[in-house]
Amino acid sequence: MSKYTVTLPSLGDGEDALTGGKVAFWLIEMGQPVHAGGDLLEIETDKAAFVVPSPVEGTLTERLVREDDDVSVGTPLAVIEID
Repeated sequence: MSKYTVTLPSLGDGEDALTGGKVAFWLIEMGQPVHAGGDLLEIETDKAAFVVPSPVEGTLTERLVREDDDVSVGTPLAVIEID
């Protein structure tokens, strides 16, 4: 089995591009299965809140950030073990 590290994606472009935010809350528990495109956690910025989807299918094995942590684009968020 292999592992995939989910990072905070860049959203938008130009002046409206997301550069970072705060982890609002996790939407999935450790050890639970995740589906590609399934919601992992919510990030809040001064302007909006958005959900970070899983890019792969597997099992959430590690949360690398906690709720209320500040994160920037490219920050590792979680590890998913690919089945």
